[in-house]
Amino acid sequence: MAEISGHLYRDGAGEPIVFLHGFTGTWHHWRPLLGPLAARFEVIAPTLAGHDGGPPYPPDCDITLEQGTDSLEGHLDELGVGSAHLVGNSMGGALALELAKRGRARSVVALAPAGGWTDGDGETLRLARFFARQLRLMKAAAPRLPAMMCRPRSRRLALRDAMYRGERLTPSEALDLAHRSIRCEIADRAIAGLRSGRTRALSDLDRISCPVLLASPQFDRILPPARHVPRLRSEIPGVEARTLVGCGHVPMWDDTPMLVSMISEFVDRHTAAAGASPDERAGADAAVVG
Repeated sequence: MAEISGHLYRDGAGEPIVFLHGFTGTWHHWRPLLGPLAARFEVIAPTLAGHDGGPPYPPDCDITLEQGTDSLEGHLDELGVGSAHLVGNSMGGALALELAKRGRARSVVALAPAGGWTDGDGETLRLARFFARQLRLMKAAAPRLPAMMCRPRSRRLALRDAMYRGERLTPSEALDLAHRSIRCEIADRAIAGLRSGRTRALSDLDRISCPVLLASPQFDRILPPARHVPRLRSEIPGVEARTLVGCGHVPMWDDTPMLVSMISEFVDRHTAAAGASPDERAGADAAVVG
């Protein structure tokens, strides 16, 4: 039976795929992909702690990738999810990679993952300023949002930092995402963590032993690939990399069919490889590299 609520979407049967949204988002960010993928897989998309509709974030914990992963692991345990294929976007991509280090991932598709900066390079301060400005502008514009989201051109303009084709959302979808972002309870705490440098870069990536696909949107204005991808590509063992042509930072609406196909192919390939003999897995890996 499907379970759909403010804090969780769960449907389908088969190999489990957990979808992890980005900062200030909710499981609704995955909505375009969930129906098509639930036809073939068990799809689990939780709203993360401290986000609109999600469980409370522990008040005595810093908002860091490590603490966020601790909270998420507890949530997955409550949902009865052991290991699963993980698909994460932005902050959710970083959490997926952290879970992979802990042995909770069968494979990872990381869409524009956070954490690829280098500590002290100024990126966390830039991101703190960006998110603080975005939330301030969104809150100030709240009374005008219904009218803005009704017009395709202004909808694309309002969503330009997150998506390349924001006009592809319906007015109600765009308005819902904006309101949910404004209601993120931990936004100020997380921004303070970025500003102070407590939100550290991903580290110990050589501990990841599962297959990883690093998917970088061509038009990512929030985590530009040239700045955030190189360290991840060099430090994650055996990582595959792909550019998402014509997509922005939150690519689910920009090219839904392509993402459904890419995720399905990656999960199918590594589900089959997991059941193969060592010699068969080596041959499949060689074919991919070739």
